[in-house]
This record gives sequence, structure tokens and C-alpha cells, in this order.
Amino acid sequence: MKTQKGHSGILAGEEGQGTPLRYGENPHQRATLHLHPNAPPGAAAARQLQGAPLGYNNLLDADAAFRLVSEYPPTAAAAFAIVKHGVPCGAAARPTPAAAYTAARACDPTSAYGGVAASNRPLDADAAETLAAHFLELVIAPHIETPAAALLHERRPSLRLLETGGLPDIDPTRPPTESRSIAGGVLVQEQDTRGWDASRHRQASRRPPSERETADLRFAFLLCKHVKSNAIVLARDQAAVGIGGGQVSRVDAVAQAIAKAQAADGGASGAVLASDGFFPFADGIRLAAEAGVSAVVQPGGSKRDAETIAAADAHDMAMLFTDTRQFRH
Repeated sequence: MKTQKGHSGILAGEEGQGTPLRYGENPHQRATLHLHPNAPPGAAAARQLQGAPLGYNNLLDADAAFRLVSEYPPTAAAAFAIVKHGVPCGAAARPTPAAAYTAARACDPTSAYGGVAASNRPLDADAAETLAAHFLELVIAPHIETPAAALLHERRPSLRLLETGGLPDIDPTRPPTESRSIAGGVLVQEQDTRGWDASRHRQASRRPPSERETADLRFAFLLCKHVKSNAIVLARDQAAVGIGGGQVSRVDAVAQAIAKAQAADGGASGAVLASDGFFPFADGIRLAAEAGVSAVVQPGGSKRDAETIAAADAHDMAMLFTDTRQFRH
């Protein structure tokens, strides 16, 4: 096996060759992994410390989860995300990885079962102890400390454990490209590296967001770009409390996120809402307000923005327009 960035036992073979995976999306499909030269830290070039062989879906979920937590600087807080079938079902930022994982799982513990978890910080023994209490398919982190690796080997020997060696260092002025195949061709685009840029945002509502709401809006905004469109994220205290994604109607995505929040017992009261696209009608805003949502961040740009703003003002909601759409198909 070829080594990458000093790692032994990486997942991809010699340049030009693919490493066979356990199977593709389904057991009757064959699949291989091909590693790009100079691949950044992430799922493709990670070192597997233990667990069953990797499959196609394992790598897709590990990539999705690790790219999500890489949005949050580890110097600011520990972040954990849980992904299932390519869809985030929980994420949180807390002082420690253990606390971040616990808060992320609380968003949707039913869906988190058998999911893939990612950390933006090295995994320590406390985090490993917390993770070992639940069934997960895979955990990926920049580094796995020796006591954490030993504990997980003893308690969860079949857990796939990946160590990336670091976080990707992406220059937003020169974003890397990503490709996706369609029948008869390949689509190539720049990665969406746009983060939270307050200088681009406009206060659309009468009331500005509070300091707490602004912090939660930022957290939700960064998470929302990793949820399948139409995407809605509800967050409170730097943690997702409800996620609605993959819906063909934005109001349905709002309803799904609220239902998830209510199922987790905390509800949506006091939460903020992030949307990956503008609201074509005011119905989604009214539904969120009735559930107790206090602030919204969305791109704006609808012909009915005035109606949406009026609905927010009628419920004393704060609303920011970002002028940035972040669809994910």
C-alpha cells in the first residue's frame, strides 16, 4: 500500500490503481477507491486503526461528516457531527469532544443509531468512553489518542476508526474542485468554501438578532450547507435541535425540522432557523414562529421577501439575509 502524509495502511492503492472496497452502495455492486495525488486530510487518505473493511457508503458518510465538522475551527470549540445515509442527523459545538458528541446525538438519537460520527478535535479517552456507549459504524477524527484507541478497541472492536492526521486547509480564494458522475459524463465544480461572512449580511427585520441568536445563526448556517436541499436547520445553544432535508417543498422541510425537534423533547422554542434557499412564501416563517423559533438566516431574493419580512416582524423574529444560496443536491 502506498503511504500518504506519513500514514501507513491508508485506504487507497498505488497511483493509477484503485483499492477494492467491501462493496458499493449495495452488496451486489463492486467498488474501488482512487486517491488523488496530494489528497488533503479527510476520509480518502485516512488511516484505519481498527474495524471491519470499509465500504462505499462508509466513505461517503465519513467524508460528509468530516467535511461538516471542518467548518468549525477547533480552536473555538470542539465540534461533533453524526451522519446517516449522507444526511446529518446531529451536530453540536461544546468545550470538549465528549460534550459535543452528547449534544449532537441528542438532536435525533433514533437516527444516530448506526451512524458515522466525526470530530474536529483529537479524540480523547472521555470522548471514547461516551462513544462506546452507543452503536456507531465509524468514527473519524484528526487524531485518536492512545488511551482512546485502546478503550474503543476493547469495547467496540468492530467500530471502524479513522485518523486523518489533521483538518483540510482550504484557501477560500482558490477553492478545490469536486466531481460527480452522471450517465455519459462528469460534472466538475468548485467546492462551496463560503463560510459565515457577516459583512455580506443584511438585517431584514425590525429587530436585530441578539448576541446569542447570532452565534446560533452562524452555527446553523454552517451546518445547513451540508444538508440536502431543500434544507432547514434549527439550532439552540450551538447544537442542532431539528434538521429537515431532502424535501421538495421548503415548508415541508420546516415542518420536518420542527417535528424532529419535538420528537427529541426539547422542541423548537428559542431556537434559530437557517435555510439554504429563500422562502418563496411566508408560510414557512409563520410555521417556525408558531413553534417558537426566534431568529432566521436565509439568502433572501424572493419576489415575496416583503411578505416574509412582515411575517417575521409580526412575530418579533429577527431575520438576516445573506445573499448566499447554498443548495446541496
